[in-house]
Amino acid sequence: MLTGHDVAAELLDDWRVMFDQLHARFATGDFATGLRLVAAIGEAAEEMDHHPDVDLTYGAVVVRLWSHDVGGVTMRDVRLARVIGDAAGRVGATAEPHRLATLEVALDTPDADAVRPFWAALLGYEETGEEQYVELRDPTGHGPTLWFQESGPRSPEGVEQRFHLDLRVPPEVAESRVRAAVAAGGTLVDDGCAPRFWVLADAQGNRACLTTWLGRGD
Repeated sequence: MLTGHDVAAELLDDWRVMFDQLHARFATGDFATGLRLVAAIGEAAEEMDHHPDVDLTYGAVVVRLWSHDVGGVTMRDVRLARVIGDAAGRVGATAEPHRLATLEVALDTPDADAVRPFWAALLGYEETGEEQYVELRDPTGHGPTLWFQESGPRSPEGVEQRFHLDLRVPPEVAESRVRAAVAAGGTLVDDGCAPRFWVLADAQGNRACLTTWLGRGD
C-alpha cells in the first residue's frame, strides 16, 4: 500500500490522494466528451482488470481509484491512473485537481461503541476499520464517511457542538481555503497541527476541520 509521499513521487499531475483513494476530476465541457472519456476508462479498466468508480455529469467526469483488497492505494491504481490521464488528454478533457474535495462527518462522543450501531442502522452504513479507528461508510459510495472522535467534558465556551465536518483537500489548496474561510467571517482556531489539519470556526463558534494527507506518518 502506498503512502501520500509514494504517490507524489509518481508525479501524477492529474490525481490527488484523498483519504485512502486516488481522485481525479476532468472537465469535459459537454456530455458527449464525458461519454467518450467514460468509455475509454471502461475499456482500460476491463483490460487491466482493475475497476474505478466513475461519476459522469454534464461538464465533468470524476474518477476514484483504490485497491479494495488492501484498503488503500497501490501501484495498480497508479498504473490505471496514468492510462486514464492519457485517455482524458486524447478526448480533450482537462484535469481539475484544485476542485477536488472529500467530506467526512465526525461525531464527538465519550463512547463510540454505544452509539455506532444506531448510526449504522439509521444510515444503512457498514463498519470498516478496527479498534479505535472503526468508522461507518456508505456501501453505495455516495454518502460521507461518519467517524467517531473521543470527547471529554462538554466545552465551557457556550457552543455545544457534537457533529463537525472534516473536509479533505489537496495540500496545495489548503492554505488558500483557510484564508478564504477567515475572510468570509470565520476564525482560525488552531493551526498547531497544520498541514495535517486546521481547526476553523464560523462567526457563531461552530467548528470544522480542513485536512490534508500531509503530516500523517507517511
